[in-house]
Amino acid sequence: MVVRDWLSSTLNDFMNCKRAGKKETTLTPASNLIKEVLRILKDHGYVKEFKIEQGKFEKIIVQLGRINKCKAIKPRFYVRKDGFEKYIKRYLPARDFGILIISTSKGVMTHMEATQKGIGGSLIAYCY
Repeated sequence: MVVRDWLSSTLNDFMNCKRAGKKETTLTPASNLIKEVLRILKDHGYVKEFKIEQGKFEKIIVQLGRINKCKAIKPRFYVRKDGFEKYIKRYLPARDFGILIISTSKGVMTHMEATQKGIGGSLIAYCY
């Protein structure tokens, strides 16, 4: 079976590790999108640490933090700069609890950063 959505596979791996009680996982392959999402998750405490190991293929070793739920959003909805409220209600359990991860023309960021900068983008994941 060929994996077509590496981000979704990565986030599913996080949830499987959480259910199994594991604190660490290894991800292959390592894409720039996954690295940016991991950076955001680390900034918000959902991932404790991650390091990238070089070899024939790059692999990322991730130490998990406090994740309750983490999933990719499919289909990838496009949201205008003032339209995040609808998706916050849909995907997050409370208003100030969790993050939506958005791919914008200025890079990958959370919904809070996108609101402050006044830009919209494509929803790719959520985590709380």
